[in-house]
Amino acid sequence: MASPRLETYCCPNRDAATQLVMNFQPEVFCGVCIGSASISLLLTILQLLPKKGQSPRKMPKASSSSTILLLISICDILGCLGMIFRSSVWLGFPGFIANISVVNGTNVWPSTFCVGSAMWIQLLYSAGFWWLFCYAVDSYLVVRRSAGLSTIVLYHMMTWGLAVMLCVEGIALLYYPSLSSCENGLEHAIPHYITTYAPLLLVLVANPILFRRTVSAVASLLKGRQGIYTENERRLGTEIQMRFFKIMLVFVICWSSNIINETLLFYLELQPDINEMPLKNIRSAALITWIIMGVLNPMQGFLFTLAFYGWTGWRVDLKWRKREIPWESMSSSTVGENAYPSPVNYQSNIHDSKKISTTDSQQTDEAISMLSEGNTSSDERLTRSSPIYQGW
Repeated sequence: MASPRLETYCCPNRDAATQLVMNFQPEVFCGVCIGSASISLLLTILQLLPKKGQSPRKMPKASSSSTILLLISICDILGCLGMIFRSSVWLGFPGFIANISVVNGTNVWPSTFCVGSAMWIQLLYSAGFWWLFCYAVDSYLVVRRSAGLSTIVLYHMMTWGLAVMLCVEGIALLYYPSLSSCENGLEHAIPHYITTYAPLLLVLVANPILFRRTVSAVASLLKGRQGIYTENERRLGTEIQMRFFKIMLVFVICWSSNIINETLLFYLELQPDINEMPLKNIRSAALITWIIMGVLNPMQGFLFTLAFYGWTGWRVDLKWRKREIPWESMSSSTVGENAYPSPVNYQSNIHDSKKISTTDSQQTDEAISMLSEGNTSSDERLTRSSPIYQGW
């Protein structure tokens, strides 16, 4: 699981709340993390592989939104690998991990492993949060026709730059001036927790707003395409709205336990003695949410693929083939038919107006297709209702 408590545990003089959760059934907790991360890893990879009897996802000329969705899944896969490796070492080499608690010890490798593995997990999940925010921004810009594959470079710079900057800054403040003297008061830990949870809270607050504005813009596009709002277009708009809802639902399910757990632990840290009897229920709630985090955090990768693409099936086809999008081939044939100008002026003007209408409709269909990618029925309905499909 991904929690700033992992980095805090690397401090030999860690706080009592961190000591409470990290020492609660560590073998069981590590086993839960390994099991959940392994299941999520395998199912996520299975979801992303092409399936027999289905058109594989188009690799060339991929949209920026589809690229972002793939990068989110890659971050989750690498994060799961980090959880599996870290938990496996904790289970397999308990004596090695025990040296983390030794103050001024000569063996630096336990602390190096503790810090390195925690940073790996935290960085990748933080990058996944930023990519999810970029997906919401890109969805809105695509509908507004202000985005494309060129913007993916800006997304890379923002995502990896902010993720690395916040992670390094939080770790530097936590371990200042040295690893053996960190956690001497909340002034070291609070900046680290803020830099960790800032992208998570950004997604929780900003993404629903951006998704809502995107759905409204999609409805306007569908209405303006032919001047009417048919049942097929209404269903397509509903499916895009449902897709956004599923994405946010998965995010809330997987990470709400982290916010609850951190709130409880901070409350315990502020108490003179966390072992007092009146705090028993709070301690129990903190330990329960700690185990829940170990289950739900790694499962984000698989649950996101369900929200993105739905269940893709078990039958894997390792032969990658380019999927031909109907409106793409039809638009190219339409352009080919109108490639030569007519000798009559008024006919040329008619052809030009048709080209402009076709281009506008194609851009609208492309924007909607990007948002509904992975939904075959939506793509088919979009193609059938497209003016290109109807022979404009």
